[in-house]
Amino acid sequence: MKSVAMVAVAAAAVLGGCATPEQNARYMAGHFRAQADITNPAGEKIGTAIAEEVDGAIRVMIEAGNLPAGEHGTHIHTVGKCEGPDYASAGGHWNPTTHQHGRENPAGPHAGDMPNLNIGASGRDRTIFTLPGGTFEGLLDQDGAAIVIHANADDYKTDPSGNSGGRIACGVFQAM
Repeated sequence: MKSVAMVAVAAAAVLGGCATPEQNARYMAGHFRAQADITNPAGEKIGTAIAEEVDGAIRVMIEAGNLPAGEHGTHIHTVGKCEGPDYASAGGHWNPTTHQHGRENPAGPHAGDMPNLNIGASGRDRTIFTLPGGTFEGLLDQDGAAIVIHANADDYKTDPSGNSGGRIACGVFQAM
């Protein structure tokens, strides 16, 4: 039992980048959270995403605005780096199970596939989604993870990104 606790503390330190004792305690208790400030290519903050591990899954809460009206594909990407203007530094979609993209794809979905954001007349959208089977140990590995918002709607079936277009906003998850 002692070795399990030591592994959990070490994992929390690695995942959180020198986590505090409070963060280590939350991780060991299964209540680990991370936040991403989402910015556009001009460096302006346009939203926030919070991810938390809950009951063997990762729940992601996103609030974003100052985006073009309409639907926008939203995905968790494998690298915690958001270098504009194209955010290619965030890598591909988080896909530890090596499935194809999209919940409507018979060989899908990626673990990081999320529903579209729908920016309406208010200029904002908020959504909460659960990524089944995800853990922080898998998500926030040594190179971290990012949330990316795309220019167009995700069609939920076309591999590798649902025809969701270019990357227009990005945020790196940081342990809370």
